[in-house]
Amino acid sequence: MSDQDVRRRHPGERGDPDSETADSDAVPEAADSEPEDVAKAVGQGTDSTPEVLDGALSGLPPRWRNWVIRGIFTWVMIAGFGWIIYMGPLALMAITLMVQVKCFSEIINIGYAVYRIHGLPWFRSLSWWFLLCSNYFFYGESLVDYFIVLVNKLEFLRVLVTYHRLISFVLYIIGFVWFVLSLVKKYYMKQFSLFAWTHVALLIVVTQSYLIIQNIFEGMIWFIVPVSMIIINDVMAYMFGFFFGRTPLIQLSPKKTWEGFIGGGVATVLMGLLMSQQLARYPYFTCPLEYNESLDGISFQCEQPPQFVSQDFALPACLATLCRLVGVSPILRFSPFLIHAFVMGLFSSIIGPFGGFFASGFKRAFKIKDFGDLIPGHGGIMDRFDCQFLMATFVNVYISTFVRSPSAHKILQQVYTLKPDQQVHLYAMLRDGLTARGLLG
Repeated sequence: MSDQDVRRRHPGERGDPDSETADSDAVPEAADSEPEDVAKAVGQGTDSTPEVLDGALSGLPPRWRNWVIRGIFTWVMIAGFGWIIYMGPLALMAITLMVQVKCFSEIINIGYAVYRIHGLPWFRSLSWWFLLCSNYFFYGESLVDYFIVLVNKLEFLRVLVTYHRLISFVLYIIGFVWFVLSLVKKYYMKQFSLFAWTHVALLIVVTQSYLIIQNIFEGMIWFIVPVSMIIINDVMAYMFGFFFGRTPLIQLSPKKTWEGFIGGGVATVLMGLLMSQQLARYPYFTCPLEYNESLDGISFQCEQPPQFVSQDFALPACLATLCRLVGVSPILRFSPFLIHAFVMGLFSSIIGPFGGFFASGFKRAFKIKDFGDLIPGHGGIMDRFDCQFLMATFVNVYISTFVRSPSAHKILQQVYTLKPDQQVHLYAMLRDGLTARGLLG
């Protein structure tokens, strides 16, 4: 009996393209089958080495060879980070956007490799469409919040701002309808899985990068210090673990040790405080980024915010008495920002690594070592920024809760968006209110 006859007599068996049962059978197969070549499809950075380095380090044991490669490219990335800071906040925002796009690409590529649906029409285009919609919405919100005066000078921008959320919604609906029209029989489960995959990737990557941009607008120090703390923690935990590590920390990441975790945490707090004390002296790093109408550009100068001005702090009575006994002043002088830096250091040392553990669990689930192969010895961009995204969210929440205060400049920008008669009416109301409170004669 031929295969064709079997299919005619048993249409419900797997392989019959016209069978509803075959359609349902494909679902568990898609869910349970993990391609053995996912790692090959996405590339593995810890296994890739430039030929020049590979030849020069061929005589070293694998452990030391990896240590040297990671060290070289760590310093390359640190140097690049310093150069971007030198280029200014716009460069930081641009590199944030580039990192976001690359991280999204790495996550989506894993999804394609796992579900093996490269041949389905439009799905790759749909993923990038949703990325475009998300960025249009979030970065448009930033434009409204921080550049409202500039926006009101340009007619086409004013129209985009007025209908920004409506346009964003319409763009998303276009993608949603596009997805429904692209559904293919027998691949429903795979397509809906990747649809969810895409949206989770957007939540993890795009939302966090938007918060990073918001942190930069509060002052570059709110970007530089948290990012540097994650870098310090990553480097020092690796160093302490490499030389002193003996006790495993967590099964999700077998190479992590308690010695590396504790040593990296202490080093992060101390080095972060020293760096924060130095950066807090310069308005270039501490001033919020605001559009200056007189300069017709972004202003980096301001009166130093209070949290960055050094103040005297008296020690508690018991410690003050002890200090007097040993001849030490009981008065400490430092900027309040150091308290914020200490909190960020604790978070980056204790909670921050769990972003890496989350990524490790994700990679173990799909039997890969890295998200990509862009950075030799390290992996992909997502391998280096998994903790950064979690840190960015914490810093944004921390600023909103404990640091941010009403800004007269931003309120004035909102006033400028009113019609002339409304501005005059607001002025009269404000004058009458201040006079009634005795603040004006």
